[in-house]
Amino acid sequence: MNKSFRRLALFLLVMLVALTGCQVVGGFDVNKALLSNLKPTSSESKEKLSIEVVPSAGNHSEEVTTAIELINSLSLTLDSVKVQDQNTASIEGSLSLKDTKVPFHLSVDKEGIALQVDGAKKPLYISMDSYSEAYYGMLDMTLLENEAQDFSYKTLELLLKHVPNPKNISVKQSEQQVNGEKLNLTNLHVELNGEDLLGLVKPFLNSLVKDEQGIKELIGAYYDAFYPIMESIYESYELEEDDVSEFTQQSKEEVIAEIYTSVQETLTELVNNYDKEVSNLLETSPEFKTVLGKNTVLKLDLFFDSKLNIRKQQLDLAIAIDPSEDMPIQSIKAKYDREVWNIGGSVKADKVDIAAGVLNVIDDNVTPGKLLRNFEGVAPLHKVLKNDFKITEKSVYIDPQNEYYGIIMKKNTSFAPLRYVAEELDAEVKWVPATKQIKIIDDITGGEIVLTVGSNKAKVNGEIVNLPQPPFVHTDGTTYIPLRFIAETLGANVAIDEYGWITLERD
Repeated sequence: MNKSFRRLALFLLVMLVALTGCQVVGGFDVNKALLSNLKPTSSESKEKLSIEVVPSAGNHSEEVTTAIELINSLSLTLDSVKVQDQNTASIEGSLSLKDTKVPFHLSVDKEGIALQVDGAKKPLYISMDSYSEAYYGMLDMTLLENEAQDFSYKTLELLLKHVPNPKNISVKQSEQQVNGEKLNLTNLHVELNGEDLLGLVKPFLNSLVKDEQGIKELIGAYYDAFYPIMESIYESYELEEDDVSEFTQQSKEEVIAEIYTSVQETLTELVNNYDKEVSNLLETSPEFKTVLGKNTVLKLDLFFDSKLNIRKQQLDLAIAIDPSEDMPIQSIKAKYDREVWNIGGSVKADKVDIAAGVLNVIDDNVTPGKLLRNFEGVAPLHKVLKNDFKITEKSVYIDPQNEYYGIIMKKNTSFAPLRYVAEELDAEVKWVPATKQIKIIDDITGGEIVLTVGSNKAKVNGEIVNLPQPPFVHTDGTTYIPLRFIAETLGANVAIDEYGWITLERD
């Protein structure tokens, strides 16, 4: 019970942070106002997000200090966000990192997502067709999106209905500037700390467990959302009757009754054991005493117009952390500001130009080398990816006795499967029929290695080098090559650990 309680309790806490306040405050219907902003509509906005990590007292390693400085230098500014409809939008803004600003342009439509970073050779691209096929097979994505959106709305509606107001919540009229225009807006102000947040969970559960009708309506929405999806899956893969789950063979009323019974039992158990489980949670996981203490503070201001549209948002969040050797920080802070206008108006998204080609993130097998070469014209980003995020780092472990990828010893030379080692280091392997040679293209440098089976001569970037022994084709058809040569030529160091495994390490 304790483990499952922790997961659910933490989930509810996160939800309560996002959905604080549902009752009428000063004549202002908070629930209605928040729900009215969940339905997608056209709009324009500008936003800014910054994060600060506060290190714990004492000296820290250079690696920790560098990581914290990198995070603290990060800020995201969205100068122009245009939502044309629920499928079409664009963002133009910049990412600030280490005092360097990297402008970017992102757009989304039914065909895909395109991201152009200023100075990059090609936009990064995710095809919606490829994404859908990779993650959802033959599923009708339109059906999934519409039903899931409706289910999400009804879920939030039920949660908001039962979330109690925190102690510090107020409403007042306020004059604010939105995109240079002065507006008289209704300001909803919420302020709560970790202790307040923890105190909201039990009243929320007590209220929710009594709402049989609301829970059943949500289960019905779940059924309406996912039953057609499951049917689509079964039809697409032409499953046999025996393979169809019991869920699809029951009536809607039977499904609702069965799921409600389970939900009701779980909620009742949570309510009955809440105080005990919270006590156990704080005792067995002392770090939560800090996270759910007075120093974790959320301050949120939402500014509504007369139509209940949120026109401005200001959020300040500080999460207190119990410092440790693995987590040498005492708090994480986030600041977010947003202004919105032209809500429901005529908005046309600014699409990224992909006519000259893209780097397709899914279809093109984007390796670290391809990514770095694409951003060679973006010096700060290229440097951060390589030096700070270390995307070229690679560790390959080889069991010498492995039946398929092991080592073969010949004349005191360790041979490894050529394709396996090369591809583990992201290199591309090609067979050239005209010359009966093997060409290996280094992922990081773009350099070429040309080999001939049976020859101890090879070309590395056009220069002839001698191999300790020639490559050979094993009886199973696999081409083997001296391990140290191929690994070191592709930038990796070779070592043997205490268990006899071979490790290839590339920085």
